[in-house]
Amino acid sequence: MQHFSLSTIVELISPITVVDVGASFLEVPPYQPLVDSKIAHVIGFEPDKKEVEKLRNIYGETHSFFPHFVGNGEDGTFHETTWVATGSLYPPKPSVLDKFQMLGEVTKLVAKHPVKTVALDDIPEIEDVDYIKIDIQGAELQAFDGAKKALASSVIIHTEVEFIEMYEGQPLFSDVDHYLRARGFHFVKFLPPLSPTLKPTVIEGSHLKGNIWVGADALYIRDWNNLGMIPTPKIKKLAVITHDVYKMTDVAYYFLAEADRREGSNLAQKYLEAFAASQP
Repeated sequence: MQHFSLSTIVELISPITVVDVGASFLEVPPYQPLVDSKIAHVIGFEPDKKEVEKLRNIYGETHSFFPHFVGNGEDGTFHETTWVATGSLYPPKPSVLDKFQMLGEVTKLVAKHPVKTVALDDIPEIEDVDYIKIDIQGAELQAFDGAKKALASSVIIHTEVEFIEMYEGQPLFSDVDHYLRARGFHFVKFLPPLSPTLKPTVIEGSHLKGNIWVGADALYIRDWNNLGMIPTPKIKKLAVITHDVYKMTDVAYYFLAEADRREGSNLAQKYLEAFAASQP
């Protein structure tokens, strides 16, 4: 299949605003297809001001970076660990982490730093948000609690969740799920889970694939069963995101059909024709 951007069919009246909380840029982010198609503006965060300047120079006008610890706007403590990607506003929990291969080793506490967190809703440059991607090692619910306005305008959320307490006192999936559902989001699916092997299992120096889900990325969409609450421009953005990023053909078609119903257009039919032409 030759993948195509739905933006070649759907005209967006404004770029898709992506807020990436916990953007390490150590790997390609899920929304990269939107950036490649030049239909997204990404807002990211990096507490180190020098690193912010580097990121601004690297990514240019398609990205905006701010030197903030995102949270609920209160004072907190950042727990620095042996790997930059595992630092958190919550302290690591060795009694859990050390039971798994290569979890405790990369999440050992190195230092504690007092920090002032900033709520997304208190950042004036953040106005109309479409898509939130968040991965801050157990502190996602804190960030959501400081992002009520951002959540109200968002239509899709890609968030990390945990099923066991990897960090002391952290909220778990059930807490995040309850919070987001109460704000009009529906859970869609889990993306590939983190399931490291329980110690001491090792075969010929390699770890077996584990069977306990420790964490995963969870995808939420604004209530697809109550489309009357979603403006048409957001409906179209949902169609583009679900197709371009997550390859969810039926969901993208569903939103396009709603846009057609409202505007008397034929986007859904054009989509089916483009999809058929992309097949081998």
